[in-house]
Amino acid sequence: MIWYRYAWLGLLLLLLAPRARATHIVGGELDLQHQSGNQYRLTLTLYFDAVNGSSGALDNDATAGIFERGTNRRVRDVTLPLVGNTFVPYTSVACAIGSLSTRKLVYSSLIEMTPAQYGAASGYYVAVERCCRNGVINNIVLPGDAGQTYYLEFPAVVRNGQAFRNSSPRIFPPLSDYACINELFYFDFGGQDADGDSLVYEMATPLNGHANTLTPRPGQAQPAPYREITWQTGLSVSNQMPGAPTLSVDRSTGRLTVRPTRQGLFVFAVKCLEYRRGVKIGEVRRDFQLLVISCPRNQTPQLTVRPPGPPRGTYREGRDTLRLLPGQNRCLRLNFTDIDPASALQLELRAINFAQNLVPAPTLRQGTVRAPGQPDTLTSEICFPACFSSGGKVFLLDVIVADNGCSLPRRDTVRVAFTADAPPNQLPTVALVGGPATLPVQAQVGDVLEFEVQGLDADLDAVTLELTGRGFTPAQVGAQLVAVSSAPGRTVARFRWQVDCRAVERGLHEFQLVAAANPCQQRQASATLLLPVQVNYRNTAPRLASTFPPASPNPADPPVLIRLPIGGVYEATLDGTDADLDGLTLTAVGTNFELAAMGMSMSSRGAPGSTTGKFVWQATCAGVGQEPLEVTFTLADNTCRPVPQQRVVHFAVERPTAPEFVPPNVFTPNNDGRNDYFELPTLPPDFCEQRFASVSVFSRWGNKVYQSADRAFRWNGKGVPEGVYYYLVEYTDGRSFKGTVTVIP
Repeated sequence: MIWYRYAWLGLLLLLLAPRARATHIVGGELDLQHQSGNQYRLTLTLYFDAVNGSSGALDNDATAGIFERGTNRRVRDVTLPLVGNTFVPYTSVACAIGSLSTRKLVYSSLIEMTPAQYGAASGYYVAVERCCRNGVINNIVLPGDAGQTYYLEFPAVVRNGQAFRNSSPRIFPPLSDYACINELFYFDFGGQDADGDSLVYEMATPLNGHANTLTPRPGQAQPAPYREITWQTGLSVSNQMPGAPTLSVDRSTGRLTVRPTRQGLFVFAVKCLEYRRGVKIGEVRRDFQLLVISCPRNQTPQLTVRPPGPPRGTYREGRDTLRLLPGQNRCLRLNFTDIDPASALQLELRAINFAQNLVPAPTLRQGTVRAPGQPDTLTSEICFPACFSSGGKVFLLDVIVADNGCSLPRRDTVRVAFTADAPPNQLPTVALVGGPATLPVQAQVGDVLEFEVQGLDADLDAVTLELTGRGFTPAQVGAQLVAVSSAPGRTVARFRWQVDCRAVERGLHEFQLVAAANPCQQRQASATLLLPVQVNYRNTAPRLASTFPPASPNPADPPVLIRLPIGGVYEATLDGTDADLDGLTLTAVGTNFELAAMGMSMSSRGAPGSTTGKFVWQATCAGVGQEPLEVTFTLADNTCRPVPQQRVVHFAVERPTAPEFVPPNVFTPNNDGRNDYFELPTLPPDFCEQRFASVSVFSRWGNKVYQSADRAFRWNGKGVPEGVYYYLVEYTDGRSFKGTVTVIP
């Protein structure tokens, strides 16, 4: 609630009035974040008292010293220029007081951190020293003379020869609020870590360091150790300000809690330790201060929860467990009020052990009570839908009402324990309409199975039908379930399966027809109908017959050889039959040659279970030199597991019969009618590319005396002297014949 401050404001201003010296520091912390490669950003955040601090104490830069832990060796000094100057916001602007205002000063710079310079296993620390603190702090000795040391520890940038990247934890924004005496105060100092390291929080004694009133801003930070502030009598690191309980921080969350018992300004420090795989690798400290004042009395708002159904009694926390039943009122009535005048109230619902998104929205979330024209009590209602179910568990729901009191709202919380039952649901049924008489259904490849499937629900809920398979999916074999019609409580679909070769391997297919009804969007498998289908498959190998000569019964013997002279024609008929009436394919393939190139052709025609083929070969010179020409004839049945039949036949071109080549070695050109010419009638005959080209006759000195391109040549020897001559006969394929002949007149 909003309230006004007059009487105590002057006292507060007096408490916070500046002393003769410029005392201004509220607190602060250091931050080191990895950017990329060896580059890091070092940042100092300093919190400055904007009311009591002297503007002359606002620095344009800060000097940070980086030291090696263990040896305290100075590594370097870094100048951090001022890059930000903003105010720290209040949690609630309505609770702001003019005597409390904090500036946030940010000093930052990029630095290079190489493994050679920052590789010490002991790690490093950064320090910035500055004086002085607020002189009106109540829990330390001589606060106006006390300095502050901002401190941060970080590991080496290399470990085990590998780059070790780390960013320091970032503590959540500082508090700008004040605390009220004898009222519980809380604030979140928890942090976040970019590397996902574990964070642990501890209270710590603020560091004083070496800065003082004579040297409020040293030229450089000194190495550790740093002096700590001196607590007032009765106070310590575990009891930093008077309170019941005293100021503490949650070790895991960083949440600050205190119920102060004395007014004043109190400094405190929180340490955040950083762990990776159970090993501490860094530390961040934050110094800050908390103002405690006397606030006008603020009463706690009151909340009552009334369960559904008449009569509506009051829910008793810790004793009652509500049960929300189907078909009945499932609404909780929430009444909340505050005895303070003009109190603005806010309602919050928080799920404890179930999903927050399942919590229904209240009919009223906020309102004002006890103001002119406003009621004394606000009423809201939350209604759980009919389908909401706790699944047999007890759900816990915190119903919280908070006022707008300062510095922090007061709250009243009622934890509601309840169970919720969904409407009853009878299981649907599933059946085949006009289904098979016996099971399993017997089927063969090529059969088309069609059945109508019906799902019924006695509650008239929407029914869904689904087709699955045991050990396979229906889509893998081409089976499907197609919707036909749908009405409340009834759904009809059609099962259809055209059996093909994909079903042969498994044989028995167990289809499952599943009907489900989900009135509350919670799928409930209801009934499963098993539809077994046995796919029967058999295949008889086809038979191949032909007019080729019979093959040898011994597989080791060579295939049948068909010979033809050039220009000869050979025809053969092949017949294929199949007892299963499968479609048949008859083919002929040459080994390393095309049939047409060798004058061969193959044609076929057929019907289910039979085929006839005709093979024709006209012998040509193309096959000469490649004998035998091997042709494989294949008869294949077009089925799921074909068993092809083959016949291999060899073909060869016949060569002409040649007489024995007996060349003469002497002739007598004397015209006596006997042996008057030199001729070679027994030369090998012409055959395809092996043809007579020429004959040449040479003298003993290499002079050509005769030449002819006629294989029926006759050399009469006229004009040459008696003696021995040499002849050369050449063929077009490169063959040649040489010899001598003697001319005798």
